[in-house]
Amino acid sequence: MASAPRKTPVSPRGRQRLPTAGSDEKRERILKAAETLFDRNGYANTTIEQIVQALGVTKPFVYYYFRNKQEIFETLCWAPTEACFTVLDFAADDPRPAHEKAIDGLQRLIAATIAHYPAGFFPYREPQAFSPAYQKASRTLARQFYKQFCALLEEGHASGHFHFRETRITAQAACSLPGFLYNWYRPGGRLGAAEMVAELTELASRVLGLQPAPSSSFSSPASSAKPARARKKAATRPPDRPA
Repeated sequence: MASAPRKTPVSPRGRQRLPTAGSDEKRERILKAAETLFDRNGYANTTIEQIVQALGVTKPFVYYYFRNKQEIFETLCWAPTEACFTVLDFAADDPRPAHEKAIDGLQRLIAATIAHYPAGFFPYREPQAFSPAYQKASRTLARQFYKQFCALLEEGHASGHFHFRETRITAQAACSLPGFLYNWYRPGGRLGAAEMVAELTELASRVLGLQPAPSSSFSSPASSAKPARARKKAATRPPDRPA
């Protein structure tokens, strides 16, 4: 069953009252121009005037859709915030075991963070820019996410698929990996987006203490004896003499 739509703290509050033909496109133009400026200059050093100049429009054009700079910033940030914190909203009849859901959720969290570059990194870079209403809504989503994630970790731990000591610490440590991306990630780097998602998902899986599947960890006595004999032989071989 799909989850109910979540209330957003950043519904449009400009002069626009009813949607018009092309209004969504115009709002997106404003958001895109603002996103570039926020990324380049930061929140404090970006002004409505700069957004207006980047668009080649007048201030009333922007104020028709958004009340102020903060509303633009929060609108940009809400989509990635919601996308990241709802990755564990699986269907009620999802038959997968807890450890598979947890790893899938981590992968989707990392992918959503990267897909929403650079707005997805703004909450990490400038948490002081948000209104109390936005912060409250974001914390509500985060609490629900960690409640779901911790439940999956504990179930996976009980089944023997995860190995860790403190559930909450482990959950936060694993989920902090995509959070640190804002310090250094840039599109077009050595690793592509898909490769970055795979790399960070593997690292996060290690944090959870993901245990290998029985089939991958099984080895026959013959196969395990050979390396042991080789190590023993190497240990008893006299050192090479200098030439």
